[in-house]
Amino acid sequence: MDSFETPTIVLLRERLRSTALAPDPTDVVMPPGSDGWPSDFRSSLQQTLKPAGVLVPVIERDSGLTVLLTQRSAALKHHASQISFPGGRMEPEDDDIAQTALRETHEEVGISPSDVAVLGYLDAMPTVTGYAVTPVVGCVNSSARIVVDHAEVEYAFEVPLSFLLDRRNALASERDFNGRIIPIMEFRYEQHRIWGATAHMLIKLAEKLK
Repeated sequence: MDSFETPTIVLLRERLRSTALAPDPTDVVMPPGSDGWPSDFRSSLQQTLKPAGVLVPVIERDSGLTVLLTQRSAALKHHASQISFPGGRMEPEDDDIAQTALRETHEEVGISPSDVAVLGYLDAMPTVTGYAVTPVVGCVNSSARIVVDHAEVEYAFEVPLSFLLDRRNALASERDFNGRIIPIMEFRYEQHRIWGATAHMLIKLAEKLK
């Protein structure tokens, strides 16, 4: 797997132990590979951003660790039909971004916050829709029941973490954004195309676990 130990919860906890939430949830780090993006496009991603949080839900199965992902509803205004982590924008009642990620996960796929042990955090990343998204990495109880809210999510599925950590599976691709070709990274797993911010977050997680 290109310099990776076998992924375990112990390894994730060890590699993420020193991470912490940023005091400012809109303090973003540009995605990996973004150095080649047009400078004005890069600048546009760092304008006024709204804080959001997603959970990177890691589940310990008999076959190894998996990551839970969702196929978003086609009816949504933003990122319709895309693969994403459960999550959403921060609300005034949320104490911090971790609470945002856990609340949204409960709303979207039914996983209770009590079934999640937070392992650590990745840097907030900007999206083209104007959000600063902080990934919260958490270990989900394997007995947790998945109940999808179909207003936001079509279905949820799991991908082996070892597949996502193998750099041979991180493929160079591109996206047409308002007539401009932007290079991106993506993963292809079974019939799923995992791209954009979600793919870049997974690559950042892989960098943490090296």
